[in-house]
Amino acid sequence: MAVPKLEDSLPQAGEGSQNNKAKTTTISQPTPYAPSDFLSRVDNFAIIESTLREGEQFANAFFSREKKIEIAKALDSFGVEYLELTSPAASRQSYEDCKAIADLGLKSKILTHVRCDMGDAKLAIETGVDGLDVVIGTSSILREFSHGKDMQYIMDKAKEVITYIKSQGVEVRFSSEDSFRSDLVDLLSLYKHVDALGVNRVGIADTVGCATPLQVAELVRTLRGVVSCDIEGHFHDDTGCAIGNAFSAVASGCTHIDTTVLGIGERNGIVPLGGFVARMYACNPEYIKGKYDLQALREVENLVADAVGISVPFNNYITGYCAFTHKAGIHAKAILNNPTTYEILKPEDFGMTRYVSIGHRLTGWNAVKNRVEQLNLNLNDDQVKEVTAKIKQLADIRPQTMEDVDRVLRDFHNEVHNITSSSSSTTSSESAKAQTA
Repeated sequence: MAVPKLEDSLPQAGEGSQNNKAKTTTISQPTPYAPSDFLSRVDNFAIIESTLREGEQFANAFFSREKKIEIAKALDSFGVEYLELTSPAASRQSYEDCKAIADLGLKSKILTHVRCDMGDAKLAIETGVDGLDVVIGTSSILREFSHGKDMQYIMDKAKEVITYIKSQGVEVRFSSEDSFRSDLVDLLSLYKHVDALGVNRVGIADTVGCATPLQVAELVRTLRGVVSCDIEGHFHDDTGCAIGNAFSAVASGCTHIDTTVLGIGERNGIVPLGGFVARMYACNPEYIKGKYDLQALREVENLVADAVGISVPFNNYITGYCAFTHKAGIHAKAILNNPTTYEILKPEDFGMTRYVSIGHRLTGWNAVKNRVEQLNLNLNDDQVKEVTAKIKQLADIRPQTMEDVDRVLRDFHNEVHNITSSSSSTTSSESAKAQTA
């Protein structure tokens, strides 16, 4: 059996934009922050963007068809390799929405997420999607309290559903649900079984967000020794490890990662698209810039944030208003000399700009000097240090806006200029009197 490769499942040259054409080319310029593990896929992975599936489970989410199409097109323009949609079995509207998006002719491949059930699978095939993501719970707690089936039933049902999907000529991924609370022997036996059936990917899911990066790495490496197909990771953020777990998965051989815009989803959601991109950019900037339209990220996040009635968090990866803001004096001086001293990401690569805050008691004179030069004010270093002391004094009373600081700088400059002019005039007058005498 031919072993499916990641690149076999991606749009080929001629099917997409310039960004997507680069996806089948590995650009090997890793940074010191990239893993050296021979299994690592940090420069050869794909994103399965699930805002229109997992994201619909977010507490505030309600997407009309028009909004779904708008989000799908925005994510497609950004360059994600896959879009995952809500199961057509969820409702009549979900079925029609799935058909509508599948008919758009986007560069991204269109997937839908279904239960391991023949009825769900047949309904999904009708919509014209490019692939089905099949899932069934495998942990003892889900087998007892969710679907009530044993592992033999799961094995048999997986064979039936996978065989049917493959006969329809579309991609198929088979995933366990609650993988990290499932019995490892059961899990590996199931994955080996579906791999032999010819699935494109097997999936591991940290459904309750309980896994750690070390546990993820161990499971992915173990699984890599059992299956020859691609591996997909789905990580929830209940305990704050989603991005770390996704990175650990890719570093250990995982080929596909599920994300949503701003991480929205069930409970605390899953891996945020922007956060995952930031992490992978730190490993290999050139590869990430070749894959995705990074400057479109802010627009995509604003679109989704508006659709679900939330604001982009102040500390959001890359696009939060504090992401490239520097305040402490020693930081500001170094940033002005060389931005890489305190920035691992280049804001300009994402269409962002850095901001050096100086209207506070922590400000340093080098940062103030930079602002003086931006305003074309004529002050020497001693004068800049003097006006910096004034800014600190005022900032001890209340925070100073940039407008407040600029006013202080201009007033100080005018004061110095007037004193100099007055002194110069006096000297000239005295010199003229001496000459007359």
